[in-house]
Amino acid sequence: MTENRRFLLVRRPNGAPVAEDFSLVSEPLPELAEGQFLIRNRYASLDPAMRGWMDDAPSYMPPIPLGTPVRASTVGEVVASKADGFPVGQWVSGLNAIEEYSVSQAGGFSAPIDPTIVPSPTNFLSVLGAVGMTAYFGYLEVCRPQPGDVVLVTGAAGAVGSLVGQIAKIKGASKVIGIAGGPEKCKRLVERYGFDVAIDYRGKSVDQLSAEIAEAAPQGVNVIFENVGGDILDAGLNNLAMYARIGVCGLISEYNNAGEKTGARNIWQLIVKRASMTGLLVADYVPRFGEGIAAMAGWITQGKLVFDEHVDDGIDNALPAFLRLFSGSNDGKMILKLS
Repeated sequence: MTENRRFLLVRRPNGAPVAEDFSLVSEPLPELAEGQFLIRNRYASLDPAMRGWMDDAPSYMPPIPLGTPVRASTVGEVVASKADGFPVGQWVSGLNAIEEYSVSQAGGFSAPIDPTIVPSPTNFLSVLGAVGMTAYFGYLEVCRPQPGDVVLVTGAAGAVGSLVGQIAKIKGASKVIGIAGGPEKCKRLVERYGFDVAIDYRGKSVDQLSAEIAEAAPQGVNVIFENVGGDILDAGLNNLAMYARIGVCGLISEYNNAGEKTGARNIWQLIVKRASMTGLLVADYVPRFGEGIAAMAGWITQGKLVFDEHVDDGIDNALPAFLRLFSGSNDGKMILKLS
């Protein structure tokens, strides 16, 4: 009998996740009920937000229950079906888990996709998936760009940040500044993604980062697309132009804090500069994904948008692959190949 290997959360992480927080198990495949179908997951998306889902804390999604597989977006192929509209052989994307097989149902989170229209099915987890839609709608809808904006992107070499910087240039930003960790990532920001300025945050204080941002943007920044939080957000807040807009997409510097969260300390600057700070969540734009996918695909075809994916192989490598997100050792959207 075919068995299902599943990457379970068995203990709430205290700080950075460790091997003892998880268990890799093999279980029999379940029987399908009417309206259900079985997905052979081929790839799983690994995202910083998953760390928050592991905590027993209020969030926009319920915590992952202990003893269940770690929640993740996946792409895969229907291998058995009792559901209309999801025949065997149909490829689907959806919110499932880090497991080799998932059961879904019509009207659930899984949607049909056509892998023949993209170079790789993994693209539905990166530029044409939630990552790409976060960049597209987060920047265009939440940050409300205007021609001539000076834009600051934190976590700029990441999957979302690298796309935001390019979209900002497409939409008429006069200067795009990216903050990333290490000289190689900063070099890639400028040479591959077209950022005007790259700032390496490593080993620098808030004052030092603030000074480098001020040098790059002497009149202040009109938009901040925030992925990091902590000291990096504070440095950005010190450099706001009047009526600046800040879109808060993530706070990765805080996710593995075992104690109290640091938070931003320069919120006073929102008053001084009459600026706005707005949280963004891609789930709000699901009904409009078709619009975003069409626009992003068009820019790729026109050579205006490039993207990178980092694919690690095997469910056995789920934890080290996930931890790349926090060490910064991934080069592109982090994806785990399951089969």
